[in-house]
This record gives sequence, C-alpha cells and structure tokens, in this order.
Amino acid sequence: MTQHALIRRPRPRLLDLFSCAGGAAMGYHRAGFDVDGCDIAHRHAYPFAYHRGDALEYLAALIASGEIRRYAMVHASPPCQHGCALTVGTNRSQGWGGTHVDLVAPTRALLDRTGLPYVIEQPNGRAEIRKDLTLCGEQFGLGVIRHRNFELGGWTTEQPAHVPHRGRVRGWRHGAYFDGPYVAAYGNGGGKPSVPELQTAMGITWTDVREELTEAIPPAYAQWIGMAFLASAARLGVAA
Repeated sequence: MTQHALIRRPRPRLLDLFSCAGGAAMGYHRAGFDVDGCDIAHRHAYPFAYHRGDALEYLAALIASGEIRRYAMVHASPPCQHGCALTVGTNRSQGWGGTHVDLVAPTRALLDRTGLPYVIEQPNGRAEIRKDLTLCGEQFGLGVIRHRNFELGGWTTEQPAHVPHRGRVRGWRHGAYFDGPYVAAYGNGGGKPSVPELQTAMGITWTDVREELTEAIPPAYAQWIGMAFLASAARLGVAA
C-alpha cells in the first residue's frame, strides 16, 4: 500500500441545532459526518461535541464570526409541540402544546443566511415547512411509525416509497385497548411503552430519559438523509 493510499479524506462536519439527546446526530454520524450539537437544555447523554445554549443565538454567532464555514450542512429540529397533531384533543389536557414559541421561520431565515445546504425537521401536522421529504419508521423496520417531515434547503433528493403499516400503535384509545407492532413514542400513561421498549423501538440506546426519547427522531432517518445528501453532492461533483 502506498503512502498516498493511507491518506484519508476528512469527514464532512454537520451542525445539529436543537439537538435534544442526539437521535439525528447519531444517524448523520453513521452516514459519514462528524457532528457538533447545540441545545438550550443540558443533554448529558449527547454522544458528540456539544454546546449548551440558545440554538439561534449560537448559529447567528457562527455566521458573524465566519466559523459557520467549518460545516458542510446544518440540521435543525426547532420546537414544534404547540402546533403539531399531538397538541389537540385529550393531548392538550395532558400538557402537550400551548407554551412553545414557533421558531421555524426564524430558523429558516438564519439557515438561508449561512449559504449552506440544510434540513429542517418537523412532525406531521405542521404547515410551516415545505414537505420535501417524509419518513416513517416502517420504512426502516422500526417499532415506531413516527412520521416526520423534512424541508431541504439548497439540495434535493427523491422521496422514498411509503411502506404500508403492519398494524396499529399499541395502547389505549378512547377507552379501548389496541395491540399492534408499534409503540407510541410520545407522552406517558395510556399503555405507553417502558423506557427499554422505547429505546429498542427507536434505535436509541445512549439515553434513558423518557422525555428525550419521545422528542427524538430515530437515527435511521438522519442516516438515510445524510447518505442521500452525500450521494447528491458526489453526483454534482460538490465537496461535502
């Protein structure tokens, strides 16, 4: 083997905003990225380099200093509970929604200023993002359905086919109990899964905090997106 063959190309770096415990981060890492996270809450289990602080203030500072150029891509999962499908009906009475500021628009405005390709993630039921991509746990053989929509800024990829669900989400609905191959990765009570069941269903093993598990996206989603982005960049001859 020649000396030249031993030289490895550096991994592209991705900025993970509103990172929670790192579900998306782990997926991007597996796809081939080095990842830096930022979240306003203390995330002791976040598996990579991490900055605790306001994500938008941090992004604005990176833009102002020029340090944003260290990154090849940005992923953002701004708070969304006040307007998603889980904030209506009985879920609202359990404390879901009504207290969160909508940060999608200001997040997009700052991401556009970076000049970098980006991803904004939101759950089903939100109209604030352009739905360029929708992913479901069944597409990856997971134990959750967990539909998530993604807006892609500065790049595109094809929507994969949606795989029909194999059954219902396990749990109580309106006084009746339903069994099924999926667990409900949100809330507490009503036949919701245990923390170990959530970890297995989501593919997230490094945190045992229920709130972090219920807010996360499965790593498989971000791994698919990261690989699609790198493949797109390679086709276009763009350095990622």
